[in-house]
Amino acid sequence: MELKKDSNAVSIDMLLIVHSEKRHAAQGAHSDRQADPGAPPQRRGGLQGVGNGIRRWQKLERNDLHGNLVEKQHAQQTQVITSYDNQGTQLTVEVHPQDAMPQLLKKFSLAKRLQGDKNGNTRARQPGGKDAHAYPWDRSSLKSMPLDLRQFEKLDTYASQVTVKSGLDALVSDLLQEAHSDLERVRAIWIWICHHIEYDIEAAQEKDRQAFKPTTILQTQKTNCDGYAGLFERMCRIAGVQCMTVPGYSKGFGYQPGQSFSGEFDHAWNAVFLEGRWHLVDSTWGSGLVDSTTSKFTFLYNEFYFLTHPALFIEDHFPDNKNWQLLKPPQSLRQFENNMYHKSEFYNKGMLSAHPQTSVIKTVNGKVTVTIESCAPTLFMFMLNGKQEHGLLSLRKNGMKLDVYPPTVGTHKLQIFAKGNSEIYSSVLEYTLKCHYADIDVRLPAELHQPVGPSWFSEQMGITKPSHPEPVIYTSDGRCSISFGVEEGISVLASLHGDDGPVTEETQRRYIFQLQREKRTELKVQLPHAGKFALKIFVKKRQEPGNYVFVFNYLLCCTNSKVKWPVFPESFGNWGQDNELLEPLSGVLPANHNVPFKLKLHGVAKALVKGQDTWPLTLNREGYWEGSCNTAGCQEVYVMVLENANHNFYSYILKYKVNAQ
Repeated sequence: MELKKDSNAVSIDMLLIVHSEKRHAAQGAHSDRQADPGAPPQRRGGLQGVGNGIRRWQKLERNDLHGNLVEKQHAQQTQVITSYDNQGTQLTVEVHPQDAMPQLLKKFSLAKRLQGDKNGNTRARQPGGKDAHAYPWDRSSLKSMPLDLRQFEKLDTYASQVTVKSGLDALVSDLLQEAHSDLERVRAIWIWICHHIEYDIEAAQEKDRQAFKPTTILQTQKTNCDGYAGLFERMCRIAGVQCMTVPGYSKGFGYQPGQSFSGEFDHAWNAVFLEGRWHLVDSTWGSGLVDSTTSKFTFLYNEFYFLTHPALFIEDHFPDNKNWQLLKPPQSLRQFENNMYHKSEFYNKGMLSAHPQTSVIKTVNGKVTVTIESCAPTLFMFMLNGKQEHGLLSLRKNGMKLDVYPPTVGTHKLQIFAKGNSEIYSSVLEYTLKCHYADIDVRLPAELHQPVGPSWFSEQMGITKPSHPEPVIYTSDGRCSISFGVEEGISVLASLHGDDGPVTEETQRRYIFQLQREKRTELKVQLPHAGKFALKIFVKKRQEPGNYVFVFNYLLCCTNSKVKWPVFPESFGNWGQDNELLEPLSGVLPANHNVPFKLKLHGVAKALVKGQDTWPLTLNREGYWEGSCNTAGCQEVYVMVLENANHNFYSYILKYKVNAQ
């Protein structure tokens, strides 16, 4: 009705709701239970009770959160008055400017978007057959519905920058300014929570129920998983989208592979109803992570937990009601405990599957093999008990293979990391190894880094068509020759590493002699003794400053105890990559002997060998410089060249030691 017709006219809208005393009392009791949706979820079948419609709006207004959905120009002019009598009758009167839409009617129409029963009470539909996805994962998508994340770029930027001005209603109203569908409304709420709410570790440990309340969360910008889920549900309902809080077990902070679950539920997340189907989200894990060493939270947005495919969500979320798995067939708790836990980064970085598929594996003859399949070439690394040792990791075009040899009997922790498109290696898998027999004969060099053997990565770095495509090379006499193509403009460096002498930092390159033949590089290797050695390969672009970059290594194995090769001669900077040494290859010459020399040198005017005396080398028809020298009275012998016939300055290119007499 209208009070007065003038320029300052107002309208009074009355919304009359009448309940019987019996029903009013029943709903009041239920409303008390639902008054704090941010409170820790109890064990229930995932079914939200009645009384969440208009009564929820009234609760907000009694908490002085009213007026947040009103247009800004009318924020101070609308008044809502609610009264009751002892007959269970509620009368709500709104006074507002004549040209403004009644806020009660706006709320009522918004609330009606939630599914209601014949009495007008909102009740979320239980998940059914149409909500279920097939298990196991079909590799089609990480999401439970088709999504193009690029469509959210503008909305994500907007939602992440919205600030809290007053209450929850105003916050949701601001977030929905750029949202035009239920999906976009949910997305805006999800983005805001993930970028503004910090995980409160102290509140989680103390189970501080005040930290779960939405009003407290907005003030402190902190909460635990119950608070995240409760806040997400409340905001979705304000936005008119059906949402449920789902309690259950999780493989989160502190989880150990193979552990069992019992007692109280340790986590809570949400189910949201979009496009006629239930979907799963976890804003707690979407917002960041807790460092296991410092127990500190870091904001690190994780897209994986937004509308996650249920067949992937079940890997680390087990709901109290199996219907909320949204799977067909549903998984048992025992299956949840035993199944391999692929961390979110496993899928974020393009992994598809891993074998073995159980988190606890036993060694066979002292060895465990792990394989990963990925949808694109990916770099991997591993750690056994916190060290990059006791394993052979070889890259494949779409994945990797890892052989692990635990050094001792007992339980070991194996972590696998992947790099993906970022510059950071992230943990993607974690296994517990049970070793009942340790093969001491398979001790690997400590300097054997990852990866082992050539791969797509070495080809990407300029090394192609290797003579030895496998990562392990066996030699019976302690010598081997390895060659590969090298792209133009790329320099190659190699070094040999073993755990036992005489390979030292000074001599680790002296057991390798590098030759360049046309567009291929050849590495001649002589081992100082029997055993296992890491042959590391580095590359560098010649025209660019900086250090050589490690690409891969070979594992060289020799069981011949008679092997005892000396080092190669030491080469200097003027030893060109196109030069070739035929003899002598040993860097240590016998005393009092005539030693023949034969080399191919490019761009040289003269060449000689200098010891106690000087012996010139002559150029033969095949293009080799030949000659000999006598080592009598020498401790060192040098090969020297004159590059310009008009100059008299000779350069050292090779150095030999002479055995003591």
